[in-house]
Amino acid sequence: MAKNDVSGNFLNGPAAMIGLGEVLWDLLPSGKKLGGAPANFAYMVNVLGDRGIIASRIGNDEFGREARIAIQALGLDTTYVQQDDYHPTSTSEVTLDNEGQPEFKIKESVSWDYLESTPQWAALAAEADVICFGSLAQRSPIAAATINRFLQSAPKQTLRIFDVNLRQSFFNGEVLQRSFELAHIVKLNHHELPRVSSLLGINSGSERALAARLMEKFDLRLVCVTRGSGGSLLVSPKEIVAHEGLRVRVADAVGAGDAFTACLAYHYVRGRSLRDISEYGNRFAAWIATQVGATPLIEGMRLQEIMDGISSE
Repeated sequence: MAKNDVSGNFLNGPAAMIGLGEVLWDLLPSGKKLGGAPANFAYMVNVLGDRGIIASRIGNDEFGREARIAIQALGLDTTYVQQDDYHPTSTSEVTLDNEGQPEFKIKESVSWDYLESTPQWAALAAEADVICFGSLAQRSPIAAATINRFLQSAPKQTLRIFDVNLRQSFFNGEVLQRSFELAHIVKLNHHELPRVSSLLGINSGSERALAARLMEKFDLRLVCVTRGSGGSLLVSPKEIVAHEGLRVRVADAVGAGDAFTACLAYHYVRGRSLRDISEYGNRFAAWIATQVGATPLIEGMRLQEIMDGISSE
């Protein structure tokens, strides 16, 4: 069965959406904030109304204990967050430019580099409606093998979203190739698009052309290119939707792309149009950029206000 034939509509209540990979502390100029793209994704889909689940690994240390408390404070279950007695909880030093765009320096040989395949994780994969995974957590062979096994063991109808996350030198063509082959949807930003395309043998073209060629090459259902304040580009086999973005006062852009991915997943599985996905994704991402850190607390009424119109207040 072609990947484009996989059904993505779940209509019987909240979908189980797994953020698979890294959880870490972002060490921002203003202090530490819980982060890691898969963890951010799980939190944000949980806020939107689905069952967001973090599948990651933390150390048996102070940062790890604080991370578990912080995850629970965000309303998320820590059942599938493994504990590593030998490797530390991950941290990332974050610097911000004048526009609030982050630069990350991520510590190596940390707990999520040693993600472990377990019967508990196999059971989680079997019940997943959506799995969001990235490239960063596949920097070590051990974690890459575990993520690959998790994806391969999920049901065929499970929607697989590859959130490209190029950090430092922690990626290569082999990881990207395998991840694209496993994915139904790929999301990446406008800086990553030409680098990824080149590594995958597509050397030139406009954003639209590169996204379309990646979609065709890997039989994808959708390619999403985020452009920061410039909005987004969604390319499917039948439609191309561009969004010009929204003007907001940026505190930091950490987690904005993950907010977009969460909106994409939430609305895609409900059969919403690409135009709706584009609009809601940009609204949510823009609001996250007005906040400090990737996981600000969001009340139900506040969420509705965010989706109705952006405000940084």
